[in-house]
Amino acid sequence: MPKPTGARVRLPEPEQRDPLRQAGIRILLGVAVVLFVMFLVLIQRGDYEDAAGGGITVIDALYYSTVSVTTVGYGDITPVTQSARLVNALLVTPARVIFLILLVGSVFELATGSLRTRIREGRWRSGLKNHFIVVGFGVKGKSAVRVLMDRGVPRDRILIIDRNRQSVEEAAAAGLVAIPGDAARTSVLEEAGIGAAQALVVAPDTDEAAVLVTLTARQMVSRRMTIVAAAREEENAQLLRQSGADSVITSAEAAGRLLGLATEAPRLVKILEDLLATGVGLDIAERPIEDSETGARANLNPHHLIVGVVREAEVLRFDDPRTRDLLPGDRILYLHHSGTPSSDPDVGAE
Repeated sequence: MPKPTGARVRLPEPEQRDPLRQAGIRILLGVAVVLFVMFLVLIQRGDYEDAAGGGITVIDALYYSTVSVTTVGYGDITPVTQSARLVNALLVTPARVIFLILLVGSVFELATGSLRTRIREGRWRSGLKNHFIVVGFGVKGKSAVRVLMDRGVPRDRILIIDRNRQSVEEAAAAGLVAIPGDAARTSVLEEAGIGAAQALVVAPDTDEAAVLVTLTARQMVSRRMTIVAAAREEENAQLLRQSGADSVITSAEAAGRLLGLATEAPRLVKILEDLLATGVGLDIAERPIEDSETGARANLNPHHLIVGVVREAEVLRFDDPRTRDLLPGDRILYLHHSGTPSSDPDVGAE
């Protein structure tokens, strides 16, 4: 379990409540209780006696209601008839108790707010393992989160790190755990439990930040954890790979290639766009082969169009002669229609 460091974890609220609105409601309820007691005194003003002499005015009634509900009770204005005392016992006393509950409840909520936050954070940390860390909650980071959830990863297994406080609040509002800070700092990555993470998605605003985050993360964890980084320029992709990234996605170059391809083969681009949209039309997936599928590729599900084989950490293309026969332990990369069963059993598993 990761130990708390200097960063502050932003947990999503179970219910989004406006603290100012809650305080306003409590104040209005307190005022309502005071006015209720004041009304009772006014309709029974003849049954009350003022020690200073004279009748009970509106100000006297307001004064009596405030000192009564706050339990100060100076005793200068008192009920003297049986009916007034009965009303005090049956109505004013419960109103006094309600007022105290509102007051004590507000103080208690403020006093225990930090304690409840620490308890929630402790529960979250105790179950933090095999999670996905996404650095940067911009366009690329949000798209990565959306794809992870589309592929069955629970929302509580996705953690966001971003230096922008507004992005952190936006992630928390979306039901995600978020940490404000620089992911290039070891303390922030430790706060995110990088040692127990399944994968790290590096998608900050600049390639320089991506290189620093990747290098720091790879020095902290072994090759067991997958690191996927986004680069704006192709010239920085090799630097990210040297820093420890398992895969590098060059956004600007990829967009440029699609734009150029669309001018000559727009229908081909439609297929590529279909593959990029998870859960709609064609999807690309990875799964281990079953025992019955070893041997010739003809044993595979006919709905699964194989595009590659992962064998002992090496990716073999579909036209590689070595992929004609599948071996135990192989994993296949394949195309399938999103309406057919295809999920990798490892995705979303604890």
